[in-house]
Amino acid sequence: MDLTPLQIVLLCVAALTAGTVDAIAGGGGLVSLPALLSTGMPPHVALGTNKGQSVFGAFAALVRFWRAGLVRGNLASITFPLGLVGSLLGTGLVLLMRPEVLKPVVLALLVVVAVFLAFRRGPPPGVRPEPPLARMKALGAVIALLIGVYDGFFGPGTGTFLIIAFSGLLGHSLTHASADAKVVNFATNLSAVALFSYRGLVLWHVALPMAAAQFTGAWMGAHLAVRGGDKLVRKVVLGVVVALVLKLGRDVLAG
Repeated sequence: MDLTPLQIVLLCVAALTAGTVDAIAGGGGLVSLPALLSTGMPPHVALGTNKGQSVFGAFAALVRFWRAGLVRGNLASITFPLGLVGSLLGTGLVLLMRPEVLKPVVLALLVVVAVFLAFRRGPPPGVRPEPPLARMKALGAVIALLIGVYDGFFGPGTGTFLIIAFSGLLGHSLTHASADAKVVNFATNLSAVALFSYRGLVLWHVALPMAAAQFTGAWMGAHLAVRGGDKLVRKVVLGVVVALVLKLGRDVLAG
């Protein structure tokens, strides 16, 4: 499928925006995937091409967070491989049931997340003592596996769910939770890219220019998260959750 130079430029602008938002709070696919679909690409090709460029953004954000000392290596050694496995399992589940059945469930969960973020009182998650290392690894393994399955099966809001899970269950600050989320995000994107590439569903002449923009946006987004701290991350996460609720709500109503 051939696109005009103007279409490529507009897709790169979308990728830059998506990378910035996704590095902070997840939800970058809300920008990049509709942009790809607007060019007339078949949905499965758009999904593959989107993963082909978003994996670079996840990598850029992960490196930036790692350089800032926000990625826990002992936790990442567990969550990265289980994120890979979970995503592959989720992709296999797509063959057994329709992802559309999850939309009402995910919509309800997102509403709960939005209410939690908007009206939460008391000390922020990062103030609570973290669990012992063994328990942290066990919880991290469950988070990575289950949300990895979700990403491979359906996907919308994966990064946001990861941030909420790492923050709420492990007591991490939202900034640290964003860094933890990128470890799993990179793993799930990597396995998805491998599968889509194997099936010839990635338009690399489109994905690579977008990847350069996504990489730049993700680096900037991670930098903003490091500098802005929990206050910025909380605001962006809430905005992404609201956007996801509106999108999925529209999809459910449309049948």
